[in-house]
Amino acid sequence: MPINRQEIQQFSHLELIARQVVEGFITGLHKSPFHGFSVEFAEHRLYNSGESTKHIDWKLYGRTDKMFVKRYEEETNLRCHLVIDHSSSMYFPLPEKGKKEPLNKITFSVQCAAAIAELLRMQRDAVGLSVFGEEVEVHTPARSSNVHHKLLFNELEKLLSIPSENKKTKTFAVEALHQIAESIHNRSLVIIFSDMFDSRTESEELFSALQHLRHNRHEVILFHVTDKQHELDFEYENRPYTFVDMESGEEVKVQPNEIKDSYIKTITEFKQNLKLRCGQYRIDFVEADINEGFKQVLLPYLLKRTRML
Repeated sequence: MPINRQEIQQFSHLELIARQVVEGFITGLHKSPFHGFSVEFAEHRLYNSGESTKHIDWKLYGRTDKMFVKRYEEETNLRCHLVIDHSSSMYFPLPEKGKKEPLNKITFSVQCAAAIAELLRMQRDAVGLSVFGEEVEVHTPARSSNVHHKLLFNELEKLLSIPSENKKTKTFAVEALHQIAESIHNRSLVIIFSDMFDSRTESEELFSALQHLRHNRHEVILFHVTDKQHELDFEYENRPYTFVDMESGEEVKVQPNEIKDSYIKTITEFKQNLKLRCGQYRIDFVEADINEGFKQVLLPYLLKRTRML
């Protein structure tokens, strides 16, 4: 089939990636035991006596002996707000000299956010975007127009073009999260991509910001984005390394095996506490390993969306 260059040029590189991810994800769903989702309708509802029988799912009737109607996207419009942590630690891992640039946390988060935005576009749902470092850098209201989606992809593309060595922040932006929470006025599904890493932030301040995001009955999913192998399991070769704090630039030379046990103990306690607090605030906590693909993000989003409608 000949390539339609004019058609390709209307999409950005990120849009093409997002569409490929979504197409592969939907194809996988149709081949799996997970049913009830398509690009045409969001879910089923019970048939009400007297209404048109046009949209009754007769296959489902044959399995359940009950009449259900396909509930279309126009009936189930959702407001979703994507929140991306743009702090320095999100640029881990850095590329090594002479080697291909690895998939880092910010790239993974941007691609996941783009894929979710594409799913939202397909279902005619409204989507907004916030990006924060030390402060709120980008904040758009939730809209569903094609022009708005182009704007979102343009802002997401910018996050991929900023060199990591020039991106420095001092602290995790607790105040920025509070500001974002105040800025989302209508009940929404708020999706956060963050590693939640910063040793200087007081835990209670961080948890207070998370709790604020539940204000006004927002539903919240926190995707805890990490490079599991290196950041959680601390898997390194048994040789000296120079570790660099991506926030402050501070360096320390250590032998990984000498600190591995204490490091894993500390990071495990941090993650368990974060997960516990999310449970208390009824925030969906999802571990997102950048090396494990997109299904781990898209499926929890889809299940959450289905429960909300």
